[in-house]
Amino acid sequence: MVVVSAWSYHFWSWYLANFSKIKMLEYRQKRLEAEPLKLNISSPSTVNADSLEFRRVICKGLFDEEKSVYVGPRSRSISGVTENGYYVITPLMPIPNNPESVQSPVLVNRGWVPRSWRDKSLEDSQDHERPSNIAPSSVQQKERSSWWRFWSKRPMMDQAPAVVPVEVVGVIRRSEKPSIFVPANDPSSCQWFYVDVPAIARASGLPENTIYVEDINENVNPSNPYPVPKDVNTLIRSSVMPQDHLNYTLTWYSLSAAVTFMAYKRLAPKKTRR
Repeated sequence: MVVVSAWSYHFWSWYLANFSKIKMLEYRQKRLEAEPLKLNISSPSTVNADSLEFRRVICKGLFDEEKSVYVGPRSRSISGVTENGYYVITPLMPIPNNPESVQSPVLVNRGWVPRSWRDKSLEDSQDHERPSNIAPSSVQQKERSSWWRFWSKRPMMDQAPAVVPVEVVGVIRRSEKPSIFVPANDPSSCQWFYVDVPAIARASGLPENTIYVEDINENVNPSNPYPVPKDVNTLIRSSVMPQDHLNYTLTWYSLSAAVTFMAYKRLAPKKTRR
């Protein structure tokens, strides 16, 4: 009787816990299957991110690479080899005089990049912040060289690359809920261990209610494989699926029943023959 009661209690506990998880995954899948929305909003306050979470969106704009934030480290397994890297989150800025683009900035998680991306970004930011102590002679030499390029009609080779508009296909998400083992973010030293949308927006000079989108575009250019967008299937899967819970429950209770039977047979008093 005690064994039956314990079985019944654990079964219903498992059923209630997994029922809510199944409903949550079905809710996500249903929203992901809906037609994508065009995110050409005029203000983040006009969009309720909570009500639109897990909805696919299409947004056009210009990436502000200098304000990129790297969140991690996050591991990625490729052909059985695990490599550490980061998620790169970049503000998507409006395209001037383009009604199809976003009308206010959007934070876009572009996907996974190797550690070298973050290291190079930190080096570039340090170079920009380093004060320039240029001697007068070097200035004169640069002026002469610039005049020489002008009179010789040679093109300037140090021009900044043109910013190309992009179209992002993504999913609206909210901030991550870190576990107790995840360190706190430190924006002053550019250390981001989890996605905190309001804090990242502040660090990028954007409003705290800025929309956050995770890129799920599957059309990755083989010649330029990074960043690697998130796999949309991870949004409708849990670390432990409900079916796994059932398999674990059946396995452990089968083992418990077998051990109980063996213990009973071992400890039961043997009948003596007369």
